[in-house]
Amino acid sequence: MQDIRWKAFWLLLSLTAFCLLIWLVYDTETALAFFGLGTLIYLIGHIYWLHKLYKWLQKPILNHIPNGTGIWEDVFAMLYQEHRKHSRSQSQLSTALERFRHATSALPDAVVVLNTQNEIEWFNDPAEKQLGLNKQHDESQPINYLVRNGDFLSYLQSDDYSSPIKLKSWRNPDVTLEIQLIPFGTKQKLLICRDVSALEKTEVMRRDFIANVSHELRTPLTVIGGFLETLSDMAGEVSETAKPYFNMMQEQTGRMRRIIEDLLTLSQIESNSKNTEDVEIDMTNMLKLVQNDAKGLSQGQHKIHLEADPTLNLNGAQNELQSAFSNLVSNAIRYTPKGGEIFITWGMQDGHPVFSVRDTGIGIEQHHIDRLTERFYRVDSSRSRETGGTGLGLSIVKHILNRHQANLHIQSEVSVGSTFSIVFPKSRILHKQVALFA
Repeated sequence: MQDIRWKAFWLLLSLTAFCLLIWLVYDTETALAFFGLGTLIYLIGHIYWLHKLYKWLQKPILNHIPNGTGIWEDVFAMLYQEHRKHSRSQSQLSTALERFRHATSALPDAVVVLNTQNEIEWFNDPAEKQLGLNKQHDESQPINYLVRNGDFLSYLQSDDYSSPIKLKSWRNPDVTLEIQLIPFGTKQKLLICRDVSALEKTEVMRRDFIANVSHELRTPLTVIGGFLETLSDMAGEVSETAKPYFNMMQEQTGRMRRIIEDLLTLSQIESNSKNTEDVEIDMTNMLKLVQNDAKGLSQGQHKIHLEADPTLNLNGAQNELQSAFSNLVSNAIRYTPKGGEIFITWGMQDGHPVFSVRDTGIGIEQHHIDRLTERFYRVDSSRSRETGGTGLGLSIVKHILNRHQANLHIQSEVSVGSTFSIVFPKSRILHKQVALFA
C-alpha cells in the first residue's frame, strides 16, 4: 500500500515539474493547459480502472481479474493475492467443516447446532433417529417446534445448562434420552443427545438388587438381634465374661439394621422417578419437631437453637424433607463435642428460601467436602462407627434435594464448625399470613 502511495505521489510530482518547465519555456496559459490536460487524463484512467474493478467485483472470478497499468497494476496484483489467500482459507475451512461433519456423523450421539434464535443450523444422522428430525425440511426451523416435550422446553428456556436432563423419547417410550445443551459463540448452542436406555436398565437392576438384598437381610437380622437381646436379658444364661461380646454383637447387629434401612430408603427414593406429591408444609411446626428429635438425640449434651421465619412455608414432600432436615441436624449433633451448640435457621437469603444447620463441631477438611454425598464415604471411618453413622445419610439428602430442585451448600473449618445449607428454588416459596391478634 505504501508503494502505491509513493507511485501516485511521484506521478503528480512529475506532471507538476513538466508543467513548470513549459511555463519557463512558453507562458502560464500553456503550462496550465498542459496541467489540466494531464490531470484529466489521469482521472479518466482512474475512472476506467475503477469501472473495470466494479465489473469484476460483480462476478469475482480469480482468473478474470484485470491486469491494470501503473498504480492499478499493483492494486490488482494485491487484490489477486488477497483473493487467493481468501480462497485457500475458505477451502481449508470447508475441508475442516466437512471433516467435522463426517466425524459427528460417525458419533452414536445426536449433535444439533442451534443459532441465537434456537433455530437448527445443522445436525448429524443420529439426530434424525433419536430426535425425529428431517434434513430436507427441518433445517432453519426452531427446535422447540420440532421437539415438543415439556421438560425439554423448560430446560431450553431456563438458561441453566450446567447439568443434562433425562427424558423418555416421544418416539419410543422404552428409550431414555439424556440431553445436554452447551452454549458457545454468541448465544449459539450445541445440543448433544444420547441414548442412555442401557445405562438406565443397568441402574434399575442395581437398585432392585440392593433393595431385594436389603429386604431379605432385614428379617434374619431382626431375628438375630431379638435372640441376642433375649439371651442378654435372661439371668444366668450368659456368663459375665461373655456379656461384652454379646453387647458388641448387639451393637453391630443394630448398625447393620440401620444400614439396611438407609439402603432401602435410598433405593425407594432413587426408583421413584415421578415428581414429588407437593403439599404446603408448615415449616414452623416441622422444624419444632426436628428440634425436639435433636434434643432427644443430644440428651442435654448440646444447646440447640431454632430461628425460623413464621411467615415462610414451603411447597414439597413433607416426609422426605423432614427426613433430610433431621439427617443434617443429627449429623451436626454426632460430630459436635459435648457442650457445643447447634443453630437451626429457616428464612430468606438472596431471594431464596434457605434451611441451614450450623454447628461448633470438629469441622471438615476442604478436600473431603466434594465427596461427602457419595455412598459410604466417611471423613473418619472409626469416628463414624462410634457415632452410629451409616455413611448413607448425606446421599439420601442429596437425592431428596434433587427431587425438590434444591442445592446443598457446605462450608466448614476444622476445629471451628460446619454449616450445611439447603437452597430451594423461588418457585417453592409459600407465604403464610400470621395473625397479629388472637
